[in-house]
Amino acid sequence: MDDYEQLLKKAKQSLPQTQETVRWEVPRANVQVTGKRTAVKNFLEMAKALRRDPQHLAKFLFKEMAVPGSLESGQLILQGKFNSDFVNKRIEDYAKEFVLCSECGKPDTQLQKSDRLWTLKCEACGAKRPVRAI
Repeated sequence: MDDYEQLLKKAKQSLPQTQETVRWEVPRANVQVTGKRTAVKNFLEMAKALRRDPQHLAKFLFKEMAVPGSLESGQLILQGKFNSDFVNKRIEDYAKEFVLCSECGKPDTQLQKSDRLWTLKCEACGAKRPVRAI
């Protein structure tokens, strides 16, 4: 049995050292405040990076920020003054709840609706979990 232990140690030492790299990051919002309105300039690019419907993301932001808004020519318009940190925090909250898998932490997920129940299905590990409707 000692030979096995020695061979196992030798095999582990010969393995290359791996570093955990982040392959995906939550996109950052390009926010511009004009008067009493806030525009998220890169909204469609953010929705594409999150692999979600822009209408779903917009609805989440409207509810979380408790403001009305609209989608105009590829940008999200919010009625109110919000700094970029506040908007980016809400987008991170959206990613945690509706994009990232709770089991493996990967963003390779899909939102699926069956009847009135929304579920988040991970394409990487196969996990499923219910998510709240917006």
